[in-house]
Amino acid sequence: MRRIAILLTAFVATVGAAGAPAWAFAPGGSPAAPSAIAGEHVCTVSDRRVFELSGLAATAAGYVAINDSASDPADIHIFRFDNACRTQQVLAYPSAARDPEDLALGADGTVWVADIGDNDRNRTTVAIWKLAPRSTRPVIHRLTYPDGPHDAEALLLAADDTPLVITKEAVPGIYRPAKPLIPNTDDGVPLVRVGELRLPDTNTSNPWSFVGRRLVTGAAKAPDGKRVVVRTYADAFEWDVSGGDVVKAITTGTPRITPLPDEPQGEAITYGADGASFITVSDVDSGKPTPLLRYHPPAPPRPATTATATTEPSTKPATGAVGADARTRDGSRIPGGLTLEGVVTVVVTIGGFGLLLLLVRTGRKRRAGPG
Repeated sequence: MRRIAILLTAFVATVGAAGAPAWAFAPGGSPAAPSAIAGEHVCTVSDRRVFELSGLAATAAGYVAINDSASDPADIHIFRFDNACRTQQVLAYPSAARDPEDLALGADGTVWVADIGDNDRNRTTVAIWKLAPRSTRPVIHRLTYPDGPHDAEALLLAADDTPLVITKEAVPGIYRPAKPLIPNTDDGVPLVRVGELRLPDTNTSNPWSFVGRRLVTGAAKAPDGKRVVVRTYADAFEWDVSGGDVVKAITTGTPRITPLPDEPQGEAITYGADGASFITVSDVDSGKPTPLLRYHPPAPPRPATTATATTEPSTKPATGAVGADARTRDGSRIPGGLTLEGVVTVVVTIGGFGLLLLLVRTGRKRRAGPG
């Protein structure tokens, strides 16, 4: 049922943005993704108390993880595993967590848990829980959106550990607190929208097809702070961060792509403790073993060494321009900033959504019987 709700939400969000130029490629065009290679098995979580993992962070001693929902809110916990995925600690929230979706490690070892899931878009506040080093009791810090509820599953920390929330929508928004967080406030600190994320198109296989390649489900910062990664159900997108400006990096830079093919419901991603690889985990149901997988991202490009190189005006048509006509590879125009791939995606999306509604209506008529 939860997966059906995710698909419905994705279709609605996608169709709602169908006429917007945000369907154009990311800044700098659409870089080619490398061939998809299955992740390497790291270890498997077999503890039956651990299910629906949606956030993960690597430490020298192992991993910190969270689960995002349960029939009983008392079963939503923060977990610590060793490097063999054996459970070392299970921590409860002091009050009921709603829908924790991602986590990050601060520079001082603080665990930041993003309680930001909102499938029904009816929450008046979302929250960040902070678990200080050597503490066993996380503290809640509530937040409010300036433009109504959003569903979100990704958390990044800026250079100064300010939390950045990335929404799970056709055009992912990036939000940060307008002022320092306040513990245990009921009203919530207001968020401000500081940008939007435009991800390149890929064709990576995943359970949700093209919808899964659009929806952001997790994020992480490298241990040295010089790289960040944002993932979907299908791929990981990595940017270099200059001067500590994470928002500028992910909104203006061109990412390197690492396919994460056919993960069952890939939501979590972290850098390995050495920063050299990505480690992911899927949100799987209770009682099922949960493997951690390792991927090796492409190396950053080497800086140019030719000092006498000159730059000439480019005659190549722009593919990522916003507010201007985009062009296909043969130079023909597509109005409104849409790429050809974007147009195809919109058409397929609307057709798929119509078919889905037809199936739902047919099912309802059958259940209701004649008359």
